[in-house]
Amino acid sequence: MRDTPVIAIRNLYKDYPTPAGAFPALKGVSLTVYPGEFVAVMGPSGSGKSTFMNILGCLDRPTSGDYELNGQNTAHLDKNATAKLRGQTLGFVFQGFNLLPRMNLEDNVSLPLVYSDVPKSKRRKRARQLLEKVGLVRYAASLPSRISGGQQQRVAIARALINRPSLILADEPTGNLDSHTSQEIMALFTNLNREGITIILVTHESEIAIHARRLVRFRDGVIVQDAPTRQASAKVKP
Repeated sequence: MRDTPVIAIRNLYKDYPTPAGAFPALKGVSLTVYPGEFVAVMGPSGSGKSTFMNILGCLDRPTSGDYELNGQNTAHLDKNATAKLRGQTLGFVFQGFNLLPRMNLEDNVSLPLVYSDVPKSKRRKRARQLLEKVGLVRYAASLPSRISGGQQQRVAIARALINRPSLILADEPTGNLDSHTSQEIMALFTNLNREGITIILVTHESEIAIHARRLVRFRDGVIVQDAPTRQASAKVKP
C-alpha cells in the first residue's frame, strides 16, 4: 500500500479580484506528491506557479477545491491550526535568504524555535547541528553580512530544517547566486532529499530543474506537463 500523500490537491481554483472582474490565477489544478519526492515547478511569469506555491505553504487559500497537507484538509483549519500545521510540516527557502541582519547565524537558524517555547540551550544545540550540516558551524557567531550569498542561502536552508519538516518549499533558491554556487546549493537539496525530505522547488532555470526527479510545468493557470525529469528534460523551458 502506498504512503499517504504529503500533498493532495484536487480541482484547485484561485481567483483574484480586479476592477475588470475576477482574474483566474489557477484553473482546476490537481496534483499529488508522495513522501520523498523531489519536484521542480516551472513556468513563465503569470503562469500560476507562485500562487500555487503560496497555497501549498498555507500562506493563501484557494477560491475552491481541496488541499490536503499530510492528510489534513486545510480548508477546515482555523488560523491557529493552520499556523501549527505549517510550523510542524513545512520549511521555507526563499530567493532573498530573509536572514535578520543584526542576528548572528546561530540565532537566525534557531529563530523559529523561539515561537515553539523550546529552551535556549536546546535551540542553540539544534542550530549548531544544522550549521554543521551545511558546513558553516565555524561562522555561528558571525553576522549575515560577513558571509557570501551562497553561504547565506545555506544558513536559510539550515533555518528551514530547524523544526524537522517533512516538506521543504523552495522558491527560486538559486535566483541570486552564480552558477557554481547554485550547483552547490542544489547538491545540498539533493542530499536532503536522499535523507527522505520531500522537496518542491520553483525555478526558471533548466539547469536547476534537472536536479529534481519530477517536473511540473505551469502555463496560464493550468499544469501542462507532469513527468519524470529525464523524460521531460528535452522539453524543459522557462
